[in-house]
Amino acid sequence: MAKLTKDQEGKETVEFFKDLDREALNTERFLEKYSKQLGIVFGALVLGVLGFFAYKQFVVAPQNAEAVKSFLAAQKNLTTGKDKEALGGTSAANPGFIGTANEYSSTSIGKLSAYNAGLLKFKEGKFQEAFDLLDKFSSDNKTMMAMKYGAMADAQSGLNKNDDALQLLDKAASASDDPYTTYYFTRKAGILALGLKKNADAKKYFAAISEKYQDYDNGMSDSYIEMTKYY
Repeated sequence: MAKLTKDQEGKETVEFFKDLDREALNTERFLEKYSKQLGIVFGALVLGVLGFFAYKQFVVAPQNAEAVKSFLAAQKNLTTGKDKEALGGTSAANPGFIGTANEYSSTSIGKLSAYNAGLLKFKEGKFQEAFDLLDKFSSDNKTMMAMKYGAMADAQSGLNKNDDALQLLDKAASASDDPYTTYYFTRKAGILALGLKKNADAKKYFAAISEKYQDYDNGMSDSYIEMTKYY
């Protein structure tokens, strides 16, 4: 590459800064031309951010506080054996778990209320209502999600939908990192598969227990594996 003379270098430097000046001028003209539109967009963004924080402070926070009050009242009834009062949902004076789940469905407490209401509906033998309520529950806690799927499986079994129940028990077994929870639902899945004469599936579940969870099983899985050969 040829070496530039000082004059050439000087000319290139001048041209470079001229280009920068032109770009700056173009930017200024653009801002002048579209200042109104840009102001609207910027204003909308600011309002969006302010609206988000206002929603969290003035809507979500008060909702959470009211949800906790309703939940604790229902929980108190539950611990004292008043299942119907704990379930609630029959009056505004006693929302119970049902009312709390419906009124505050977007909150964590509302979701937990749906879970508790589902368990109480299951206890009453209202399996479809129990299933629908349990399905509303969600949590970042993996063990709680495993319990949800397990309870939903029981509700499906109550409705004689045992194939669906087996799928849910499979989800329950794989949902948690807790070894005992995994063992418990793997065992339930194995027993249900055996009852459905899905012996290959049953053997898979009991073999997993024999391999990974012998400490919890006391060798029972080996007996179940033998049953899959003849049952």
